[in-house]
Amino acid sequence: MKKIKTSLIGAGCCLMAAGCSGVSGEESEDEKTMRLAVVTSEDRSLTKGLYKFEEIVEEETNGSVNVEVYASGQLGGDREVFEGMQLNTIQGTTISTGPVAQFAERFEVLDLPFLFPDEQSAHEVLDGPIGEDLLQDLPDQNVIGMNYWENGFRQLTNGVREVESIEDVNGLDIRTLENPLHISLWNEFGANPTPINYTELYVALEQGTVNGQENPVGNVTNDNFFEVQPYITNTNHIYNASVFMISKPFWDSLTENEQNIMTEAAEEAKDHQRELNALESEEGYELLEEEGMTVTELTEEEEERFIDAADPVIDQFRRENGEELVDDILEASGRE
Repeated sequence: MKKIKTSLIGAGCCLMAAGCSGVSGEESEDEKTMRLAVVTSEDRSLTKGLYKFEEIVEEETNGSVNVEVYASGQLGGDREVFEGMQLNTIQGTTISTGPVAQFAERFEVLDLPFLFPDEQSAHEVLDGPIGEDLLQDLPDQNVIGMNYWENGFRQLTNGVREVESIEDVNGLDIRTLENPLHISLWNEFGANPTPINYTELYVALEQGTVNGQENPVGNVTNDNFFEVQPYITNTNHIYNASVFMISKPFWDSLTENEQNIMTEAAEEAKDHQRELNALESEEGYELLEEEGMTVTELTEEEEERFIDAADPVIDQFRRENGEELVDDILEASGRE
């Protein structure tokens, strides 16, 4: 059964401080505490995947590892959580590849626009040699990459007008991830991209700091963006994998048996989370329509126009990072 964590005033600061003994009390000499932090709400599939991991690890280790899940950005945004793992004040998380690329730059290739035609092709690439090779970049950042969970295809919402063509994007103030590739993409689409921490996004939309954003439908429903965004368009412009990671200092402190348990638990939690995410997406659109959102499907012609408009972003990435990795992924995913 999941353990609900209450909001923690100053918890992130406490965890980042040297010598902080923990959030939920003293731990026994033989017990290891594993704090998992995530920006998504308790009801989001990514968070539920962490609860599944918690359940398996605590049962299989017979209590030698106590897992605590902190949802809704209680311990900070993606950057703060990643840095917490580097310092071992946070022991694990799942974070979209865009923010991960700010620490391990090759991950940025996974955020190229229109890289995968569907979820199955994404899973095959991420669970295969290409995905495994990218995970090997993380130990240099004092982090262990376990596998890839699923945030899903990103969709555009806004509070100004229905977006049926690329011209309708022109001039919209769109919140993006803090990632140069995402910013470049929305510039190519004609929008005004503005990076904002996810934990601050709802208020930014409510106050008009930005009038649009782009996220998987599960985020739109679980964080109630439909309350401040009347329009959603299925652009499917970027597939977001979410990397499940563990602090390397914490990993190194585990016994071999505990490491094996966590490896197996990560795989089971991954499969569980992906199934939940698919269901979440399917049910999400029904909910959004019930809540009065206008849900727009692009025509095939308009889809191609969005894809064509994104070509300069891919070309620039090739020039700056080499063609081999991009072409390998496109071939493996069936895009080329």
